Amino acid sequence: MNDLLIISFRTVFLYALIVLILRLMGKREVGELSVIDVVVFVIIAEVAALALDSPDAKLLHSILPMLVLLVIQYISSLISLKSKKFRDVVDGDPTVIIKDGIILEEEMRKQRYNLDDLFQQLREKQVGSVYDVSYAYLETSGNLAVFQYGDTPPVLPFISDGDIDVGHLSLQDKTEEWLLTELKKKGIEDPKQVFYCSYEKDELKVQLKQAYL
Repeated sequence: MNDLLIISFRTVFLYALIVLILRLMGKREVGELSVIDVVVFVIIAEVAALALDSPDAKLLHSILPMLVLLVIQYISSLISLKSKKFRDVVDGDPTVIIKDGIILEEEMRKQRYNLDDLFQQLREKQVGSVYDVSYAYLETSGNLAVFQYGDTPPVLPFISDGDIDVGHLSLQDKTEEWLLTELKKKGIEDPKQVFYCSYEKDELKVQLKQAYL
């Protein structure tokens, strides 16, 4: 009976603690979880299971790992907020799967994404033919974002928080040299000054960081 009371108390306590931890980690949909988020969730679940399976073990031995995991996730979130390179390593970057009706076979191989997956997701979006697609992006969540001819073309940032995205430039048939030249025309000598930059309607759109306004 004593063990049952301990397990019941721990279940309620761990439930409340895990809910609190998840709230502190921020609101994100399951499909938007980063690799670090998933790892943290899995380990927290394992630690909680051990605490319930071993009522004789000290509860602190289960609480401490959870708090350490929360700190790790919080620090990684701060680094991710400041560094696009870190985000790209942890979360990856959207991949162009279809461009102008052509399936990019090499990109599909890199993402281990097969034609059956592609056609299934196209059908789910009521897209009947690959040749109707101007752009299709495989998002880091695994979802397929599809733009058909006539849709507003996807806007890809050339600069995010001071970091130039060479891949996005090449998709728009632009070069880093072209971008730097255009920025200088706007009086911007260093791309690190730029918070967000994109190319829309044949015009370079630039938003400076607050420190440079």
